[in-house]
Amino acid sequence: DSGREGAQWTYEWRPAKLNTPQTSREYRISGATKSDGGGYSCIGRRGSFYTQWSKSITLTVSSPPKPTVTLQPSWTQIYSGEIYSGETVTVRCEIQGGEGAQWTYEWRRGQVNIRPTSSEYTISRATESDSGGYSCRGRRGSSWTEWSDITTLNVLSPPKPTVTLQPSWTQIYSGDRVTVRCEIQGVERAQWTYEWRRGQSSIHPTSSVYTIRVTESDGGGYSCRATRSSSWTEWSDITTLRVTAPPKPTVTLQPSWTQIYSGETVTVRCEIQGGEGAQWTYEWRPAKLNTPPTSSEYKIIRATKSHVGGYSCRGRRSSSWTEWSDITTLTVLSPPKPTVTLQPSWTQIYSSETVTVRCEIQGGEGAQWTYEWTPAKLNTPPTSNEYRITVTESDSGGYSCRGRRDYLLTYWSDIITLTVSCKLIT
Repeated sequence: DSGREGAQWTYEWRPAKLNTPQTSREYRISGATKSDGGGYSCIGRRGSFYTQWSKSITLTVSSPPKPTVTLQPSWTQIYSGEIYSGETVTVRCEIQGGEGAQWTYEWRRGQVNIRPTSSEYTISRATESDSGGYSCRGRRGSSWTEWSDITTLNVLSPPKPTVTLQPSWTQIYSGDRVTVRCEIQGVERAQWTYEWRRGQSSIHPTSSVYTIRVTESDGGGYSCRATRSSSWTEWSDITTLRVTAPPKPTVTLQPSWTQIYSGETVTVRCEIQGGEGAQWTYEWRPAKLNTPPTSSEYKIIRATKSHVGGYSCRGRRSSSWTEWSDITTLTVLSPPKPTVTLQPSWTQIYSSETVTVRCEIQGGEGAQWTYEWTPAKLNTPPTSNEYRITVTESDSGGYSCRGRRDYLLTYWSDIITLTVSCKLIT
């Protein structure tokens, strides 16, 4: 109707419900409902003159959107609205599509109304009394939205940390690398800052984990606590780190004889008292044993005189070396020559008398020997170092023996001759 100001017009509307006298160029719809939705157009009349119908405009009347309650920081949403006492949280009422309009807000916790009327408010230094289910609704003009779904805020006591050591050996040696870790259940939820102490003295790291190459001065009881926002955890229980000088190894031989005979087998072992469970590498003297990977023990099979000498070792764990062990000397001897003895000791006896034939190896006491005899009739398993014989004339002859253990065979003994005579009857 532009350009026709000042003229006396009447109006006709579609929909017809607007055509109540006197018809007006504008209408105010109060308390709009869905029935007010639809297309609107009009024509004007002055005297007998009618304008054309205007283009139709569409009015859409819908229910107010349902708000949503959100919490900031965002990790409170992910972890079921959990925060710790002393922290700060912002509660926000969000109305999708309601931007740009003037809303007022109503809040409640549980079924109790609370006083904020803005779209968000901040709870500083939350306490357990701030826990509960939060919901909101908004009003624009005289129209209220629905109440939002409930978003739950849980205000918890901060968790108690735990100090762990890696490696977890209770015995740590100076020079070892040790990782000290402060573990808090749910630590991934936010950025924590850490405080550490050893005994009653504060130490400087502020992260949850750090690594030290320990000396004996690093021993003691470690505890930690953490803060985020204004919330502090308790101090953890104390975890004790014991740092000592690496132990001195011992070289042992198995079998434990320090004198063996050529051809025998012996195991040389480096033993570190209290070092069980740790990953050690070893260094040996003589250097010929240091063929990678270096081992805690070596088996010498069929020893020769070249194996004679002093053996010592040391161990390393991380970057920490033990002392060298004391030297253990291995002596390799030529195989011994046994001796055959008779009991009684005379070499001429009479038939039906009893004699004990014994194979004696000087210096071979304590070892597990088996024996071989001539005459062969004595070699009935298990072979023994002695036989008790009730003699007949057939037992006359030369007796000799030798001993065996592992790969070692002794020399044959000298022959001792036994003469059996017929017993004279008087």
